[in-house]
Amino acid sequence: MEEGAADLRQRKKQNCTETDKMAPDERNKENPNLGRSPKYVLFQRFAKLFFGCVAAVTSGMMYAVYLSTYHERKFWFSSRQELEREITFQGDSAIYYSFYKELLKAPSFERGVYELTHNNKTVSLRTINAVQQMTLYPELIASVLYQASGSEEVIEPVYFYIGIVFGLQGIYMAALFVTSWVMSGTWLAGMLTIAWFIINRTDTTRIDYSIPLRENWALPYFACQVAALTGYLKNNIHSSAERFCYLLVSASTYTFMMMWEYSHYLLFVQAVSLFLLDSFALVQTDKVHEVYKIYLFSLFLGYLLQFENPSLLVSPLLSLVAALMLSKCLQMNMKKGTFISRMLKIMYFYLVFTISVTMNFLLKTFVPHKENEHVLKFLEVKFGLNTTKNFTVNWLLCQESLQTPSQDFFLRLTQSSLLPFYILVLIICLSSVTQVIFRRISGEPLKEKITLDDGRIGERPEIAYHVIHTMLMGSLAMMLEGIKYLWTPYMCMLAAFGVCSPELWMTLFKWLRLRAVHPILLALILSMAVPSIIGFSLWKEYFPRIMTELSELQEFYDSDTVELMMWVKRQAPVAAVFAGSPHLMGMIKLCTGWMVTSLPLYNDVDLLQRNENIYQIYSKRSAEDIYKILTSYKATYLIIEDSICNEVGPVKGCRVKDLLDIANGHVVCDEGDSYAYSKYGRFCHEIKMNYSPYVNYFTRVYWNRSYFVYKINTVISFQS
Repeated sequence: MEEGAADLRQRKKQNCTETDKMAPDERNKENPNLGRSPKYVLFQRFAKLFFGCVAAVTSGMMYAVYLSTYHERKFWFSSRQELEREITFQGDSAIYYSFYKELLKAPSFERGVYELTHNNKTVSLRTINAVQQMTLYPELIASVLYQASGSEEVIEPVYFYIGIVFGLQGIYMAALFVTSWVMSGTWLAGMLTIAWFIINRTDTTRIDYSIPLRENWALPYFACQVAALTGYLKNNIHSSAERFCYLLVSASTYTFMMMWEYSHYLLFVQAVSLFLLDSFALVQTDKVHEVYKIYLFSLFLGYLLQFENPSLLVSPLLSLVAALMLSKCLQMNMKKGTFISRMLKIMYFYLVFTISVTMNFLLKTFVPHKENEHVLKFLEVKFGLNTTKNFTVNWLLCQESLQTPSQDFFLRLTQSSLLPFYILVLIICLSSVTQVIFRRISGEPLKEKITLDDGRIGERPEIAYHVIHTMLMGSLAMMLEGIKYLWTPYMCMLAAFGVCSPELWMTLFKWLRLRAVHPILLALILSMAVPSIIGFSLWKEYFPRIMTELSELQEFYDSDTVELMMWVKRQAPVAAVFAGSPHLMGMIKLCTGWMVTSLPLYNDVDLLQRNENIYQIYSKRSAEDIYKILTSYKATYLIIEDSICNEVGPVKGCRVKDLLDIANGHVVCDEGDSYAYSKYGRFCHEIKMNYSPYVNYFTRVYWNRSYFVYKINTVISFQS
């Protein structure tokens, strides 16, 4: 018996040995990649990376060409004179481009920068640092590139300027392409992202009608930062790739902060996302703290290079990051397992909130800065905590970008199929992330490497980050419609990633416990079939519309404004100072170079007060009151716009003259009805009648269908 048992064990051992020898051959047959050389695998990865990068760059270049072609068709730019081209830059865009022109006209770059930092030729009775106050670093860079590249004899300044902006939009597209590609692992997601972005262009960008806006210069860098951060947060990333992503995050964060005065608010939302990600132990803590250090370095360097800009020191981003690092330091210095360390872990959220609020209060107390009280009042009224008759606050409330999104916004996103797929992807990813959070609370560690068969897409830290970030941005967009230009592009990216990701479909099938069909095979099929069907339907419905846009010649010609600017350049003296609506004053400054009393900028308390005072020309006040207001700003000419004076807005209470009547107490409300009452008629109407006392203070010197120009008399005659 013992000998038989020994023989049996020997035969089993031999059979096992033969099986082990045969296993590699069988596995090689089942999966040919296992038997291939490392050089072949490396070449395959390089080819995939190379062609993916080519696809991203090509997509970005095609989008830039598309924008240039559309802009030419819309404005007939190449066939216009310089003045007619400049009129297409309206509002605050006109101000930014006017300083670009001044830099090119300066005898040297250094002299041009000095004149901008000590500018007393733009706003009457004020010397401003235009570079700091209006964030003119894009114009500085554009002027340097234009002169250093020797482009003066090759291309006109305006084409060079808008060409840079369109090029940055191409980088924006490439960054969104790369982000969705990195998350899903397929180029198809990048192509679908760009398709959705272009189709929903009305809600993804304002580049169509306002090229020089700061956000058009800044958001491409933020998109690059998000793409690099996505790669940086990934698990099991190669050390060289991680280092590259870290450097790109650092460079793009600082550049983004220098390009836009509101950039630190957007980075604050991102920092909150990373804080929540770290609090629930969904990411490596060291990586998050490295990003915090990048924030601090960018804030410090930006503070120095932005002429010691105090708004960066009192920003919520600095307070939050400092509180996070201090709170973490307190936790790390406590011995693990002690009662105090456990209490700190439980009270971590409260500790961070308390320290950040206290630090922000102390910074605002000791750092000299201009407090934006109108912003606080706006928020109070916006959320129903207060009511006000203040003109500036009510005017801000009436701006479309600061109102809640309309139903048309959601209808457009639904018609393009973006919103339904975004909601589907968000629900699956959010549910998976929630499951991971509960596992972490129960003490279960995260898996170092997640396979497709696991069906746990929420355990990927970059996915969890984007879920939290897009939810925060979406919450803000539900309150302020202007945030949609920040949120909708990432809706396109997240929705495209989801429908192209086999992991997302596998996560869904794990929950459904699908057994009729092999779940991995079905997930791979759907990750190719669903985006292909979406792409084909979008191509069939929207491609003809886009081609029609590019083929149609649209007419944009404002003859009245052109005539007004020509008159100002020919007839007005060099020392003239013009008063009128801020929107028109921006065009006056750009097209003529003459000094104005106000500008269409809303981040300065003094300029906001000036705007309100100058707008009194459309109120029911006496000629003497208006004369005193205008002469207090040394104005010599007044321009009345018929479109404002006779405005018939869709919302009666949001017309400029209605807001002025409310602020001046010229509207009496009784039992829900409002009655207008004033001792004087509306100034913009009465001055056109040419009777005393209006003719004593003002002399009409030019008019057309849209504008009436009056010279403000220096010697007042009271002859009737």
